[in-house]
Amino acid sequence: MTDAATAVCVFAVRRGRGPALPAGLTGHSDGGEVRLMAAGDLWAVVQEVPAAGYDDAALRARCADPAELERLARTHHAVVSAAAAEWRAVPLPLATLYHDEHGARRGLLAHADRFDAVLRRVAEHAEWAVKVHREAAPSVSPAPPPSGRPGGGRDYLDRVRARQRAQQSGHETALRIADQVDGAAREVAAEGVRRPLHGKEVTGEKRSQVLNGAYLVPLAKATAFEERIARERAALPEGCTLELAGPWVPYSFTGEPA
Repeated sequence: MTDAATAVCVFAVRRGRGPALPAGLTGHSDGGEVRLMAAGDLWAVVQEVPAAGYDDAALRARCADPAELERLARTHHAVVSAAAAEWRAVPLPLATLYHDEHGARRGLLAHADRFDAVLRRVAEHAEWAVKVHREAAPSVSPAPPPSGRPGGGRDYLDRVRARQRAQQSGHETALRIADQVDGAAREVAAEGVRRPLHGKEVTGEKRSQVLNGAYLVPLAKATAFEERIARERAALPEGCTLELAGPWVPYSFTGEPA
């Protein structure tokens, strides 16, 4: 560490120094130059940042602010994407920090074998996201049973059971759609992971998410993957939508293979 008031933020790790990082690449606005740092045979994309603004307490406060969290995440993603544009790289989690360069080198070298394995795994691949949503069925409560009418209570229970059957059928349909699209994506992708589904705070009240998938796709098969997903989109039943996004740096495939 060149200054007691700074820490080292590591964005990504790659094999080899070249090509150089893009000219004018900027990281966090309160930090220094984004540069490459040697760590044995590895090269880390790093930036010195003010320690006081990135210690545990400061980061908890910043990440609790949605706007600030988005800014930090966008900056991290921009640097990682630039670093991986012409040279494969392993993205590190947001706000991976070390007290100084010595600590950063030691920490990275301790995981050198894992970085090597991940670099081989993601070489010539990119990540694509596939999300499927289904329009939420109208929530209709059964009318209360008419008082004093023969059979009214039985009719009410029949309506309750019918609604429950419809909800169960909708759930089974959602599972079938998710499995179908996921299976089609995996036919082309090298790997795939199904992430936890987003709740209504993300999707909104009028639709539910049935698939939130990430897929590691060989660069040579990108067109085939898009075409395969397009066929799945066309085959979806009414009320369902499919979103495809990518290609991205393979964030979801930097751990152990599933």
